[in-house]
Amino acid sequence: MANPKRGKKAGGAKGVQRVPKRIYEAELLRLQQELVKMQEWVRSEGTRMVVIFEGRDAAGKGGAIKRVTEYLNPRIARIVALPAPTERQRGQWYFQRYVEQLPAAGEMVLFDRSWYNRAGVEKVMGFCTEEEYWQFLHQCPTFERMLIEAGIVLRKYWFSVSDIEQERRFRDRLDDPMRQWKLSPMDIESITRWEEYSRAKDEMFVHTDIPESPWNVVDSDDKRRARLNMIAHLLSTVPYHEVVRPAVTLPARPEPRGYQRPPRDLQKYVFDHAATLLAQ
Repeated sequence: MANPKRGKKAGGAKGVQRVPKRIYEAELLRLQQELVKMQEWVRSEGTRMVVIFEGRDAAGKGGAIKRVTEYLNPRIARIVALPAPTERQRGQWYFQRYVEQLPAAGEMVLFDRSWYNRAGVEKVMGFCTEEEYWQFLHQCPTFERMLIEAGIVLRKYWFSVSDIEQERRFRDRLDDPMRQWKLSPMDIESITRWEEYSRAKDEMFVHTDIPESPWNVVDSDDKRRARLNMIAHLLSTVPYHEVVRPAVTLPARPEPRGYQRPPRDLQKYVFDHAATLLAQ
């Protein structure tokens, strides 16, 4: 079981009023409308944007990404969630497989975990050597400065969740067959290694929270508050403006020229499941 005292020290949202659903949904929709405007600005200006989502397991990264991209064009805004590296990728320069995912002009890439895996899970779980770990902390600021100097708009978000809230979310997943797939052995391991992950995160911030590419921390014990705060912050840091799209006029449908649709019984239609529900 989690230590309640440690949960309070972690700075969770206990005592903070949860954003009511009515207010949350109205403001979320307004922010999503602004995200669509920002997307059009990215496309028209040929901007390259990278948004990194990091944090502990069950911190709310995935839910925030879903709300960011809900109304965006998937050809412009792309989510990257890379699996474990292959044997060949393990023999590459560490950043190489992430470079392959960087945006071209007019694109946004949202990293659901990123190159910071090395400073977190790889460090804590022993998936990299000490030499590889310290080399990453040394190279990462230079790598990000190179991206920014090349014109990429880079934003980094750390979703901060208390140990008590994390455990509650894990238990919810355990009891929900629709979300059990989210509960991996690595998630379970993160409960017993809470302090190791805390130390790794603190060390990572010391080396990579640089003026050109700062970490933006999102308190995420209240998921609604976290999503609103994260999206509002992103919008406030990007100098986008509304792009007027060319007016679209639907043409008049031409007169029929003798086409006849084949009889329905010549094609195989899916079973009308909805009809069985209406008949109940």
